[in-house]
Amino acid sequence: QVQLVESGGGLVQPGGSLRLSCAASGSINSIYGMGWYRRAPGPQRELVAAITDGGSTTYADSAKGRFTISRDNDKKTLYLQMNNLKPEDTDVYYCNAEYISLVAKSAWGQGTQVTVSS
Repeated sequence: QVQLVESGGGLVQPGGSLRLSCAASGSINSIYGMGWYRRAPGPQRELVAAITDGGSTTYADSAKGRFTISRDNDKKTLYLQMNNLKPEDTDVYYCNAEYISLVAKSAWGQGTQVTVSS
């Protein structure tokens, strides 16, 4: 099992910055990918940024050039550096981990609220 806990959300003004953190515990060595998702208006969460076990990254178009996903080498902590925040970035952000426990599984954190407002 993998457990995830997000932190770092809060209230910032437009143009400000936040750094979200995700602490992972459990079967860390079984993780092969991690990412950040936002709740979004629709029924499904939307990908913001992802990073593979090999370090390759993927970003939503809205995040490119402003957000950076990274992780510690031991994979215990995932980060999302959010710069030049806009009001439309306001949402609940979730940490995700894809891992193998006999079969592929997903783990999710509880979410952290990001509010961008003047």
